[in-house]
Amino acid sequence: MTLRPLAWASAVAVVSIGLLAIAVGADWLGPDVGRGANFCEAARDAWVKQPANSFSNAGFVVAGLLIAWHADRTSLHGLATPYACVVVLLGPASAAMHATQSELGGELDLLSMYLIASFAAAYALMRWYRRDRVFFWQLFLLFVAACELVGLLGDDVPVVEQSGNVAFAALLLTAVVVEVRLWRRGPERTDLRWGAGALGCLLLAFAIWNVTKSHWCDPHSLLQGHAAWHLLDAAAAYLLYRFWASEPQRGLNP
Repeated sequence: MTLRPLAWASAVAVVSIGLLAIAVGADWLGPDVGRGANFCEAARDAWVKQPANSFSNAGFVVAGLLIAWHADRTSLHGLATPYACVVVLLGPASAAMHATQSELGGELDLLSMYLIASFAAAYALMRWYRRDRVFFWQLFLLFVAACELVGLLGDDVPVVEQSGNVAFAALLLTAVVVEVRLWRRGPERTDLRWGAGALGCLLLAFAIWNVTKSHWCDPHSLLQGHAAWHLLDAAAAYLLYRFWASEPQRGLNP
């Protein structure tokens, strides 16, 4: 008997958060090199360097668990549970950077972004070409590997700062374009209200991400714009799932 989606997502949450707590306490992630220090919040001389930017990542864990709780009602062609687990992992991975400001923590943060963007693009393309889960996983792994390679190009990129962020944005844009084409192709259509909500959260989050790096910034406040970015992105991840789940799931190979 296989574990239910909520059990899988809960296990991922417990293990990943537990490992993060141990890693932070034991300095497994390396020294503070200021990774993530550009997001306004001042580093504390404490176990968690940036408390607001770290603990706001709990939003991803909550979103992933909500997705898993709902996943019994629709399978997303067998990919609802993996998606819930990916969303859960976004939380500890991002918190790893903000809690330690370490180089490895920053790489974990980027990897989590690659995972979610690769999932969105691969799932859209799988449905566009009416292919199966094998095709999805091949695309997913290819996209993650491509993001890692692009991320090696450097950090001097206007607006988005890192080349890895360019890859992340390109995959999300790919997903949006393909989803629009899928809706227009029909006849089985998603509920665009969920998609509009997800896209709106992402755009608002991106605006806050940019503005609060240099403006409206109080480094010692627990009210941080980057924390709002995390919470809005978590909401977007959940709304994206509801958008996918609104589509009648027929016409694909199992």
